[in-house]
Amino acid sequence: MKRLPETPNKPRKPPREAAKKRGRPEASPDSGSRFYYKGNRHKQLRAFVATVKLGTLSRAAEALYLSQPTVSLQLQALERELGAVLLERRRRRVNLTDAGEALYELARPLVEGWDNLDRDFQARARGLQAGKLVIAAGTSTIQYLLPELVRRYRERFPAVQLQLANVTGKDGLAMLREDKADFAVGSMLDVPNDIAWAPVRQYDPMLIAPLDHPLAGKESVALRDLSPYGLILPPQRLSTYRLVDLVFQQNQVPYQVAIEVGGWDVIKEYVAMGLGISIVTGICITGADRARLAVHNMKQYFPQRSYGVVMRKGKFLSAEARAFIDLIRPGLLTHRDYDEPGHSGR
Repeated sequence: MKRLPETPNKPRKPPREAAKKRGRPEASPDSGSRFYYKGNRHKQLRAFVATVKLGTLSRAAEALYLSQPTVSLQLQALERELGAVLLERRRRRVNLTDAGEALYELARPLVEGWDNLDRDFQARARGLQAGKLVIAAGTSTIQYLLPELVRRYRERFPAVQLQLANVTGKDGLAMLREDKADFAVGSMLDVPNDIAWAPVRQYDPMLIAPLDHPLAGKESVALRDLSPYGLILPPQRLSTYRLVDLVFQQNQVPYQVAIEVGGWDVIKEYVAMGLGISIVTGICITGADRARLAVHNMKQYFPQRSYGVVMRKGKFLSAEARAFIDLIRPGLLTHRDYDEPGHSGR
């Protein structure tokens, strides 16, 4: 059998020479990771937005179900491709640079819109027949302000899953900043820079006392008239207590607190039992309360409390959220600054 002559094996050209010969650009040593992450700009922006919102790489990684090194690589690739430092990495938290602030304002609505695309599509396609709405509110708001609105909303959109998160004002703001709530309804005294506030209803401050109390029969009650009697107030950590204390201090009128207890209904019950008097917001006074309590308007001394819609600036509001807000007040979102960016007040 005739054997063919052996031919020497040609040496294989190095990858870079082969790439040149085929007319492809030469790869750099880190081109593998750069190519991978550049092809996933959406993932980079999601990692960036989550890191800014949550403040640390570890929290962002947990929220995105990724490892911390993966999030770090995505951020590094984003900074490298944009040619700008976006985050200042410190010991516990990350802070935005000026370039990072500009990108965050652009990227946040894009990321939120993309993440909510399926839900918003279903809502539009089915006419709000599917979806979820989370509203953060305090006990008094849920008990006295929202019931009629919730009833009307449920009649119009029965398939929407509605969740009312009963939280304090501080916890409500945290839910908004972490996108755990679409918006909040309640009262605000100080509005942070990253929060939009649209008041819709105002309530007067009311003195309530037992029907047989010495103050019950007075035509008008002065602030100094309250000094001899013990007040029943919400806990000191809540804004109502701080507001009452501020008014007495400013007017240099002494006062005494007999009981600290949470919840307007509990306070009204204790007052009816003769355990003290109280300053409450008019939102909680019903017709039945006026039949068993003496009620005096104290707006000449204490400021009104406004209740309204609270949302994070730049929040991408879903169709479900817009529909509920329109029930609160039609056109409330028109010419409001809810869609303007605002830096975090964390």
